[in-house]
Amino acid sequence: MTMARDDSFKEFILDQLQGLGEIDCRAMFGGYGLYHRGVFLAILFKDRLYFKTSPGSRKPYVEKGMRSFKPNSKQTLRSYYEVPVEVIESRDELAEWARKALAARAQ
Repeated sequence: MTMARDDSFKEFILDQLQGLGEIDCRAMFGGYGLYHRGVFLAILFKDRLYFKTSPGSRKPYVEKGMRSFKPNSKQTLRSYYEVPVEVIESRDELAEWARKALAARAQ
């Protein structure tokens, strides 16, 4: 018997990001990749959300004690940082952070 994956966090994040327009969600490495208009924006992994950052946009994440994405003990993606819970819970603030993550893609 296999256990069904609990997608409630994924559904919550997609709902919170409605204001950005269409977000595509694709399964990847045991989690999900989020895309906005074909641009890779974020990683959902183990009920955590990680946004793309650049050296110029990373400071708010670090100031809140957030860490970079580490899918396993041998790999760390230093350009993706965990989004704080209080940001996730605020639809407007989450959309603002998502826009900054999209801008980080261009840097």
